[in-house]
Amino acid sequence: MTPISVVVITFNEEKNIERCLKSVQDVADDIVVLDSFSKDKTEEICKRYNARFLQHAFDGHIEQKNRAITHAKYPHILSLDADEALDERLKQEILAVKQNFSHDGYYFNRLTNYCGTWIRHCDWYPDKKLRLWDSRKGKWTGENPHDRYELEPGSKQKYLKGDLLHYSFYTIEQHMNTINKFSSITADMRYNRGQKFRYFKLFISPLWKFFRSYIIKGGFRDGFYGFVICKNSAHSTFLKQVKLYQKWHQTTK
Repeated sequence: MTPISVVVITFNEEKNIERCLKSVQDVADDIVVLDSFSKDKTEEICKRYNARFLQHAFDGHIEQKNRAITHAKYPHILSLDADEALDERLKQEILAVKQNFSHDGYYFNRLTNYCGTWIRHCDWYPDKKLRLWDSRKGKWTGENPHDRYELEPGSKQKYLKGDLLHYSFYTIEQHMNTINKFSSITADMRYNRGQKFRYFKLFISPLWKFFRSYIIKGGFRDGFYGFVICKNSAHSTFLKQVKLYQKWHQTTK
């Protein structure tokens, strides 16, 4: 049997972390939580579930997740966010993989709960995530805060059934606050790598984002919250462009 280390990064996650850790009790041979100096009961809850609780100042999602892997006891990693949990079908699939870890990485669908409603469209589902892998074959990469794990070219991957349950936002206000925060991070990243502002993208990108999410991807089928999600996604796209404009404009004053 292949032992698995479950790795999670946290910051003030007392509302979510217990559900996450409960869901991995049957599959984890080691649990590592790398925390960014939480001020709530995150540490207390993690230790209750025999997690090795470590702390390091947060310097980016990609950086923190790669750092967390270095503390794992085993090279085979199941990486979760604190607001995620395995459903029963996915748990059984992972237990089967432990009997024969035949691929370099395993991916599965993520199903998001938004304000108490499961979202099955809006370009949010199926949201395929590569979260179970041999850490010797890849690393976290992407563009903060939107990280992704990339395996080496030629690595073998396999799809697992079941869902990774994602408890995203409990209120629309929480969603809006996150959009504002993440759009600033994205604008900074794009500015630092020299990406220029384009008026065309300011007008067209938000419209296309809404049309794609609400019409093409069926967001209308998720009712009221489907509309809210698609509208907020378009607004997020708009904010990234506006903030990128502001970054370039400030440097020319």
